[in-house]
Amino acid sequence: EVQLVESGGGLVQPGGSLRLSCVASGFTFSTYDMIWVRQSPRKGLEWISTIDSRGGTAYADSVKGRFTISRDNAKSTLYLQMNNLEPGDTGVYRCARDMDYRPRKNWGQGTQVTVSS
Repeated sequence: EVQLVESGGGLVQPGGSLRLSCVASGFTFSTYDMIWVRQSPRKGLEWISTIDSRGGTAYADSVKGRFTISRDNAKSTLYLQMNNLEPGDTGVYRCARDMDYRPRKNWGQGTQVTVSS
């Protein structure tokens, strides 16, 4: 059973920072490409970032230079460091295996990020 549990969200002022975590279980975490996505009423579903099994990374233009994706395979945990947050970053952040993105399968329940003054 694939399980992903996100945490670390909250209310933060513009310009602030948050660090999200995604604890994985039920599969061999180190062998899978992992992603972060977010959902919001305004923008809908948006891919944020990918980290592959070799450590290679990619980012959406909207977060490039502000967000950093990383992973700790020993802890089966995916991270998203978010700096210089903007109101447009507000949404529910979810993690998933890359292979589960398009079929929307085995996504985590998500953690809410609200950027507001």
